[in-house]
Order: sequence, then C-alpha cells, then structure tokens
Amino acid sequence: MRAKILLVEDDASLVELVTYNLEKEGFDVVRTGDGEEALALAEEAKPDLVILDWMIANLSGIEVCRRLRRAPATANLPIVMLTARGDEADRIRGLETGADDYMTKPFSPRELVARIRAVLRRLRPALSGGNLDYAGITMDTTAHRVTRDGRNVQLGPTEFRLLRHFLEHPGRVFSREQLLDAVWGRDVYVEQRTVDVHIRRLRKAVNASPDGGELPDLIRTVRSAGYALDATPAMEAA
Repeated sequence: MRAKILLVEDDASLVELVTYNLEKEGFDVVRTGDGEEALALAEEAKPDLVILDWMIANLSGIEVCRRLRRAPATANLPIVMLTARGDEADRIRGLETGADDYMTKPFSPRELVARIRAVLRRLRPALSGGNLDYAGITMDTTAHRVTRDGRNVQLGPTEFRLLRHFLEHPGRVFSREQLLDAVWGRDVYVEQRTVDVHIRRLRKAVNASPDGGELPDLIRTVRSAGYALDATPAMEAA
C-alpha cells in the first residue's frame, strides 16, 4: 500500500527536491503552494499525511493546520510542519496548533523521510504492513480474516472493505460521499444511503457478543458529517 503525501510548499526548488525523494521512497505526492487549495486537497485527495510549510500563499501554514484540526474529516490527519522558524516558541506554537512533528529548514531529505515514516508508524500503522489492529479488532488483510477480542467476525466483501478503510484511518470522520469513493470507487454509481445499509451490517457483525448481546459500538455516527471508527463513541443520528 502506497502512502499518499500532500506537500504544501511554495518554494519550487524545495518542492522538486522533496517530491523526488518521497517518490523514490515509494510515496505518492500531491503538491500545492496555496493554503486555500491545501484545505481542498486534504478533503478531495484524502492524503495519509500532510507536509505543511509555515509560510505559504493565502493562508499561513499555522492557519491551515488549525483548520484541518477543526474539520471532522481531517481532524486526525498526520501533519509534519516545515519552517525556517527555529525558535523554541515557534516550534511549540506549531505543535500546540496540532502538528505531529516539526522540521526546521534547511533539513536533510533523508531525515524528513525518516520522520514521515515514524509518524505513519505511530498514527497510520496500516501503512507499515502486517495486520490492522484497533480497539480489539484485528484484520488479516492477506487471509481476509477479522476478529474482535479473539472471536471471528463474519463480513461480506463490502463490509470487509469498509472496515479496512476505517482501520486504516482510526478516529477520522468520513462522509458518505468519501466512503463511496474509497470503498466502492469513483466510477461506480451508488446511492449515498447505501452506505448506511452497509454500516448497519458492519455494526451488527462487529458488535455481536457470543452471549447473544452486543459489545460496545466502535462505529461513531457524527451528525451531518458521517462515520468514524472510534473507541469512545458518542452516538448521534446521521
């Protein structure tokens, strides 16, 4: 699985250098030097991580970071900030705004790649290979087997793909449209309410208890926004 990186940087030479090194290491790269466009791409391109420069056009990197953290669909998107600001106060400000890591220019492309891999291992373990695990749910993507607390969970093909997408992005809220694109594909016409049907089936399978009851519901419904895999759900009507 290739991780997709959104690179938000307006220095053309640095963009080429970082893009070359990321693609050489097996990442897909989407690029922009504009803060407003970065917010749109974060929603549309669904990157696995954002490399965000502090000083960019239209919106500062700090403001982009702040808005990404406020939006349900991107609240848990990993962010690595790049900046020429090396003061401790600036680093603290960037981290407190929501950045997961911080690199000061000039930097080594090899170190940037290492930092990206470290953030992905911590926040997107699915991209590091092996089984997908979250809150007692384990998915073996090779054997197409799912367990919860050691109990086998029987899923249909669509529910399996839906759960896999959630496991790859735990805690992140996805709209019905985003789930349709990710699970069914952009070229397939399916009614958005179809997502609700499969979410109900997924909940029924994942939450079933051996004693006939129900385990805690890990799929959170966010009013007017969509769904997320969340270990501490607060259920609302969609």
